[in-house]
Amino acid sequence: MDHEADAFRTDLMTITRFVLNEQSKYPESRGDFTILLSNIVLGCKFVCSAVNKAGLAKLIGLAGDTNIQASFFLFLFIYFLTFFLSCGEEQKKLDVLSNDVFIKALVSSGRTSVLVSEEDEEATFVESSKRGKYCVVFDPLDGSSNIDCGVSIGTIFGIYTMEHSDEPTTKDVLKPGNEMVAAGYCMYGSSCMLVLSTGTGVHGFTLDPSLGEFILTHPDIKIPKKGNIYSVNEGNAQNWDGPTTKYVERCKYPKDGSPAKSLRYVGSMVADVHRTLLYGGIFLYPADKKSPNGKLRVLYEVFPMAFLMEQAGGQAFTGKKRALDLVPKKIHERSPIFLGSYDDVEEIKALYAAEENN
Repeated sequence: MDHEADAFRTDLMTITRFVLNEQSKYPESRGDFTILLSNIVLGCKFVCSAVNKAGLAKLIGLAGDTNIQASFFLFLFIYFLTFFLSCGEEQKKLDVLSNDVFIKALVSSGRTSVLVSEEDEEATFVESSKRGKYCVVFDPLDGSSNIDCGVSIGTIFGIYTMEHSDEPTTKDVLKPGNEMVAAGYCMYGSSCMLVLSTGTGVHGFTLDPSLGEFILTHPDIKIPKKGNIYSVNEGNAQNWDGPTTKYVERCKYPKDGSPAKSLRYVGSMVADVHRTLLYGGIFLYPADKKSPNGKLRVLYEVFPMAFLMEQAGGQAFTGKKRALDLVPKKIHERSPIFLGSYDDVEEIKALYAAEENN
């Protein structure tokens, strides 16, 4: 009996319980955010399962479209049958599937009005009968090109609130990142981990497959003030600007007697930022001659990661200003980004300031 009692832990903090505890701090709250987040979590669980079975279920190859007019749960059920019972039929690519899952999850929550996805050229406007006060921007499967080699990939999301009751437009999401109310990512790797901030710190939850629940395993994550890792694609070095080149040179050959930094670069933003958040250091994706405006998308890559990094005590910088102060003009706008430990980002900010003064 004692062993059974040990197995049934009652002190575990699930993500649902955590959000409900946060909600209780605001008496005026009606639970809308909790419902929205629950649907995002459900989408993450489904994508995690699909990623784990991608090779077996042939989800990586091209597939024909299927028009499913059903509730979200029926949608999931039909897809599970399609994936795991129908081996001979064409299947959707995993990134397209993930996008479908999150669109369905967010619309069915009844709490969203505008959705912006990396997979869709245009924004999705929820029909009036299912609208709510939130706008969600997301990359349903960042790093999906790495699935074949088993590298960690993930979902990135950010949440805005609607400030009016009029017809929604893209202006409702073309706002600076400092107006986000929440942001997070879910990483699908050796374990499935969801990292979330609602503006009061950063917390990490790990999926327990036996319970089917995300459990709080990394409360109040704080990034080290300075790190010994830098993360950048050095294959683009010949196209970098002066400050980035100088900074990376300092990382490799420091002149102050300090040890050189270690280079770690996965090529999946979620994996690289997750490591940076836990261990410290800096993640760089600068502008260069080939991509003068940078490559990462502002709304659903730069903003959510910058939001998390600042909440954890770090910084995020574009080469010109604080990342969260950007005001995007297009939903798929791009930007350079430098984010990570406070002191490391401060160093590259100084290099850009010096160049501007010169």
